[in-house]
Amino acid sequence: MHELSVCQALVRQLDEIVQRERAIRITQVVVRIGPLSGVEAQLLRQAYPVASAGTPAAHAELILETLPIRVACESCGAETNATANRLICGVCGDYHTRLLSGDELLLAQVELERDELATASGRH
Repeated sequence: MHELSVCQALVRQLDEIVQRERAIRITQVVVRIGPLSGVEAQLLRQAYPVASAGTPAAHAELILETLPIRVACESCGAETNATANRLICGVCGDYHTRLLSGDELLLAQVELERDELATASGRH
């Protein structure tokens, strides 16, 4: 299951954010996944607790958002939604299209919790 290695990379990125922002924990993580990313959302959700155990992200709420597949038609210029097995133009039906989105795996948002006492007293 390569979703575990994807989660491990995600947790490393989250750890860097925690250190950079001087936070104590992460409360929420939003990840956007395109259907063509090669990542199965349910497997990513199952792998997250294992990958994040013992880290500041361990108890964060993981929100997975699915992105649409979008194509640009080389014939008519339209930008339309498509499906994974039919990357055709939704306007003219031509198959000469270019993928605009749908293959992403993006860390979109992170909510952090800071130690207010340490911040107020100037400790870092």
